[in-house]
Amino acid sequence: MAASDGANGADGAAHAAPHEPVLLDRVLELFAPALDREGTDGAVLVDATLGLGGHADALLTAHPSLRLIGLDRDQHAVAYSRERLARHGDRVRLVHAVYDEIADVLADQGVDVVQGVLFDLGVSSMQLDTGERGFAYSVDAALDMRMDDSRGQTAAELLNTAPIDELTRILRTYGEEKFAAKIAKAIGAAREKEPFTTSARLVQLIYDTVPAPARRTGGHPAKRTFQALRIAVNRELDVLARALPAALDVLAPGGRIVVESYHSLEDRMVKRALAERSRSRTPEGLPVELPGHGPEFRLLTRGAERASEAECERNPRAISVRLRAAERIVTEEAPA
Repeated sequence: MAASDGANGADGAAHAAPHEPVLLDRVLELFAPALDREGTDGAVLVDATLGLGGHADALLTAHPSLRLIGLDRDQHAVAYSRERLARHGDRVRLVHAVYDEIADVLADQGVDVVQGVLFDLGVSSMQLDTGERGFAYSVDAALDMRMDDSRGQTAAELLNTAPIDELTRILRTYGEEKFAAKIAKAIGAAREKEPFTTSARLVQLIYDTVPAPARRTGGHPAKRTFQALRIAVNRELDVLARALPAALDVLAPGGRIVVESYHSLEDRMVKRALAERSRSRTPEGLPVELPGHGPEFRLLTRGAERASEAECERNPRAISVRLRAAERIVTEEAPA
């Protein structure tokens, strides 16, 4: 669901040309062995962050017998992808759900295990390009920032009601903003005069609050605050913490998980989750691996892979991507 494939406009986005999915060729390459493995005719892959379906469309095209279950918390993205992927017929099942609900969704679909799970994390291009959703600091719009705009607290409501200490924690933790306390204090003073409703006023406050030398480096001064508010509004890290183990648990032997992250907080969580399941649990010093204590997964990437310079020039939304992947180990005890 990250900023990898999207369209301009609001609900009319379905009529615009989609952006290029980030690291598409690498994603296809990583999934191919799992989807083409002998005995996996009719393999199932979960696109846990469907977005506008760029990766899903390519995977379905590359693997004519693949069945795909797509999840997205954004009902507009689900509607768009339903139209985009209609040509693949009944090989596609799309569900309006958050990706930590993956186990429940699969149970509802009557699926026990899958051969692939894809996460393309973060805000989608549709959400960024739909100005009135309030995700972009470059467009004056209502401060909403909900990925599922049918429920939950908006960014404006969070800004206007959260204690200053909580705002400081959000900006420091989720935005890694070194001026978090200063910005939170300024927000508190400003909202006493008038509640926040639109992004332009918040952007101006941040610009006026961040010291001039700091404004000249590290990109737009509002970038980290907007990231932090979006993560807090959508509880993205809490959801990801539940979703990663759930996704690993539903993979069949030989199945693969591919995760694209777009900031260091996500990437650290992904790195830790994959590393924990890829190491032995046999106590050090024992001469043999204890049954049931060996690694469950093997890492498929050395560190986090980045997009090439050529792709970043062609598709600026690939600049911050970090890709990690792992495969469930096939053992003699594991069922085929």
